Amino acid sequence: MKDLDRRAFLKNATAIAGTSVLLTNPFTSSAFYAQSADEVKVALVGCGGRGTGAAFQALSVKENVKLVAMADAFRDRLDSCYNNLTSGRAKEGQVAARVDVPEEHKFTGFEGYKKAMELADVVILTTPPGFRPIHFEEAVRQKKHVFMEKPVATDAPGIRRVLDAAEESKKKNLKVVVGLQRHYQKSYLETYKRVVEEGQIGDIVSARCYWNNDGVWVKKREENMTEMEYQMRNWYYFVWLCGDHISEQHIHNIDVINWFKGGYPKEAIGVGGREVRKGKEYGEIFDHHLVEFEYEDGMILNSQCRHQPGTVSNVSEHLVGTKGRATEGRLTDLKGNSLWRHRGKDDKNPYQVEHDHLFNCIVNNIPVNDAYNGAMSTMTAILGRMATYSGQKITMEEAMASNISLAPESFTWDTLPKSLPDENGFYPIPVPGKFKAV
Repeated sequence: MKDLDRRAFLKNATAIAGTSVLLTNPFTSSAFYAQSADEVKVALVGCGGRGTGAAFQALSVKENVKLVAMADAFRDRLDSCYNNLTSGRAKEGQVAARVDVPEEHKFTGFEGYKKAMELADVVILTTPPGFRPIHFEEAVRQKKHVFMEKPVATDAPGIRRVLDAAEESKKKNLKVVVGLQRHYQKSYLETYKRVVEEGQIGDIVSARCYWNNDGVWVKKREENMTEMEYQMRNWYYFVWLCGDHISEQHIHNIDVINWFKGGYPKEAIGVGGREVRKGKEYGEIFDHHLVEFEYEDGMILNSQCRHQPGTVSNVSEHLVGTKGRATEGRLTDLKGNSLWRHRGKDDKNPYQVEHDHLFNCIVNNIPVNDAYNGAMSTMTAILGRMATYSGQKITMEEAMASNISLAPESFTWDTLPKSLPDENGFYPIPVPGKFKAV
């Protein structure tokens, strides 16, 4: 279980990072396709809404960047993204002028990402999360710097692939940023400084976090769609693609607790199910999860996420220490008296800051690699899902060792995913007490 040895991994990563200043400038090394330090070439892999947003942010950095290639499984998604990046608001600034993607650099289908990557120095990975491990592996193989959205996998085999690629990316001096943008948000960074570095609330003894809201979009099945196309169009509701909403959204909150705690849970137990969102259009995922994570020192994190319209919305994280309490941008003593509050009216958008940081690190050869934490916080969310689906207490070691792969054996439009609807169009739903999670 070498992948679980966090201290060994970080020690190795630190050693590599410490030598990075002695390495060849990346713009003149084999790690880069670009022949000139004046231009950074970017490829976008995954042209949906988040991909469009990430590309917009990458093209808004101060460095001289250019989008030179795009790839998506669907041509209509690629065209929509391209139009958004070259018209309207994009024309008001520098974004549209930085798009140089001729027709021959627009790739569709399941293999187009490889060709797009070949043309670039940096790749943006924003497809549904089920594809992230194979795309990250390929980017590292091609020696490309990476921005990849969270979560970075949907099952334990995928996590292990990402961890292996993460180690390889360190060896190749590649820069990797993962879209857990709270790590780049000033209010969280200032809170972290006071809680962790200065110890203003004492030792952290308990935590809770939430992502409770109405839910997200639904894509209807259209005539002549293959099962593969339908699941990919409606990817949020299929575990092999999304990981369930505990992974796709609630990972942000879980990750904050891991970050402030400085580690990852050792085990989890939880409950969940489909109380409201029961229609066939909602695929196979739950509409609520309640998980109790336990850390090595015995600290308990109570975690909630819910997609139920008309219920109380809450997206937040809370820490209790021996001397006080903390949430984003605020500290109080144990009686509720204010100790500090963040007043950042002019804070930069953290989605932009993470790209600013990535490209600054690339140009100036500064070490940055979020891949390990991205993988382990994703694995924490997967551990929670395993606990709610099965109704069993599951350890991180057991979860990490699981060989249950959710993805199809191959990727074509006629390939049948592993989860299929019955004669009435309903997909099998995990039943706690019967579902096998590991």
